[in-house]
Amino acid sequence: MFAKLARTGILIAALGVAGCNDSSMKDFAPEANKPLPDKILADMRAKGMVRTSSVMARIFKEEGKLEIWKAKTNGRYDMVASYDICKWSGKLGPKYTEGDRQAPEGFYTVRPSQMNPRSNYHLSFNIGFPNAYDRANGRTGANLMVHGACSSSGCYSMTDAQIEQIYAFGRDAFQGGQTEFQIQAFPFRMTAANMARYRNDPNYEFWKMLKVGYDNFEVTKVPPKVDVCEKRYVFNQVAADGQTFDPTGPCPATTQPDSLKSAYNAYQSTYDAAFNGALKASAPPPKPTIAGIKEASIVSDWSKRRARGERVPIDPPSLNTDGSVTETARMGRIDSPAGRKMAALDAEKAAKQKAEEQRLAAIEAARQAKEAAKAQALAEKEAAKAQKEAAKAAKEAPVATATIAAPMETAPEAETQAASADESRVTRLKNKLLGMFGG
Repeated sequence: MFAKLARTGILIAALGVAGCNDSSMKDFAPEANKPLPDKILADMRAKGMVRTSSVMARIFKEEGKLEIWKAKTNGRYDMVASYDICKWSGKLGPKYTEGDRQAPEGFYTVRPSQMNPRSNYHLSFNIGFPNAYDRANGRTGANLMVHGACSSSGCYSMTDAQIEQIYAFGRDAFQGGQTEFQIQAFPFRMTAANMARYRNDPNYEFWKMLKVGYDNFEVTKVPPKVDVCEKRYVFNQVAADGQTFDPTGPCPATTQPDSLKSAYNAYQSTYDAAFNGALKASAPPPKPTIAGIKEASIVSDWSKRRARGERVPIDPPSLNTDGSVTETARMGRIDSPAGRKMAALDAEKAAKQKAEEQRLAAIEAARQAKEAAKAQALAEKEAAKAQKEAAKAAKEAPVATATIAAPMETAPEAETQAASADESRVTRLKNKLLGMFGG
């Protein structure tokens, strides 16, 4: 039944077939011309595939997997390779706005013109964000890729060896006549257990919509026909004669083969039972997800400030469930011309501030030294005056008559003690005055 459905292509015609445009495929860089490994080619032959048969890809964020599926001779697809995603940025959930660092989720299309054999990231292809659904919902962004170099700020990044093989799958399919291939990007494998885990997530309704396309592929093993109307995805629907799908307009009247509806309903019944069972079972806690457009806007602002070279927290901010924002304490600046310019301006500003602080400190030190010298001079003047008055008082004091004459040899000792007493009084007076004036 499904083989016939795939062959007719009446409903599930996601991939067009036509002659390949030479101008879009020529002049590949050497790394873009590497053949697939012999083992993969042997596995393809064993599954009834040819090297140039049609291809599609599935991405699962939480599991960190990118799968390659190829068409067999009966028209249905089978998985031929699976790769561990080296890096993807952001959290689970769709991309909302330019700069939110979210890797997209949804159904995307890659054509030959989106393949880049001379990418700065070894090899790459643009996944086609924003698509019709994204544009209808006001979502923005550009240059969202699958690429090498294992570095991501909104893309799905692979190792260089992995991207060479993934690129080769697309290249070979285009050479075989496929005009576009589909990428299905999901937050996780859309099993009953995972859907139950995330049933309270703010992105759940969006994920339920993606799951319809996921389920259609699981049922038919053929990439679903994807359209957008009423700002939502619709899958494997054929519009009535003369009607079309308007991404922002009402959905037209559509039809589906009874065989497909029956198979889908049977699949859904099994899923519903598994979902109800998963609600009662223990499961790992959900992973972090983006809290809608509000968090996307906060991260986007962080990205803009970072792009301007400003010093910002090393990691993007996160919006908490209570509405507060969490930022890492460690600060940094992107290594770019803008970042280096801002760093130079900050260094110049800091140098000027330091020079001004040193100038003010020198002025203050000079003022204090002047005040200390003034206090010292005053103390010395007061001490000299006190000493002079003490000497005068001693000279004018009457001489006491002693009953017993002191021995002659003790007179110098008495004079010395008197002088010492006078000097001690002068010293104490001097120190007191110096203390009063900070000397």
